[in-house]
Amino acid sequence: MTTILIADDDINILQLVNIHLTEAGYKVFQAKDGTEALGVLNREACDLAVVDVMMPFMDGYALTREIRREYDIPVILLTAKNQIEDKEEGFRSGTDDYLVKPFEPKELHFRIEALLRRYDKHSDESIIYLGNTAINKKNYEIQIGNRTILLPLKEFELLYFLALNPMQVFSRHQLIEHIWGLDYEGDERTVDVHVKRLRERFSKLTDDVQIKTVRGVGYSLEANRR
Repeated sequence: MTTILIADDDINILQLVNIHLTEAGYKVFQAKDGTEALGVLNREACDLAVVDVMMPFMDGYALTREIRREYDIPVILLTAKNQIEDKEEGFRSGTDDYLVKPFEPKELHFRIEALLRRYDKHSDESIIYLGNTAINKKNYEIQIGNRTILLPLKEFELLYFLALNPMQVFSRHQLIEHIWGLDYEGDERTVDVHVKRLRERFSKLTDDVQIKTVRGVGYSLEANRR
């Protein structure tokens, strides 16, 4: 699971971002100042940091410089300022992106996804193994023993996403957002249809792929990653 650090002394911002990113499938750690944020980074492997500029003890610029010295992760700076001088200082500190308050949580989500793609944090997971089943994102093939399976695109993307986040429960809305996109205007029940098709396909081929229904919540994939 992708892990995000949020550092901000505004508890309302922390809660808002935490709720939105958690619903989007991220694991979130929170810190109320730069010193606390460094402590989190020392204890936890984070994939990206969202850092407020104005914090006590250590401001966002100083924290960004520390992160840049010690960790190879992208940084997004949050600030209420919109002056070119502030942006210049932020980028000189080593930030990868800059978002001015107030902001829409969805915009932050888009920027996080763009930076993670740029840093290619999951490049080592282009092939996911579920027992004897290999799901290959590079060529969109599924290998089961000596047999190669090709799925319709959305079925493959749904399976790959669930396999990338095993044992994590996702609602239909979250799966629609991740697989079909925010602009999708169809019925969320399309997720049920695709899950049913995947179950039917793999029930005849292998026990490696087990998509579980969590009643009243959504779906998760039970799998032993190797």
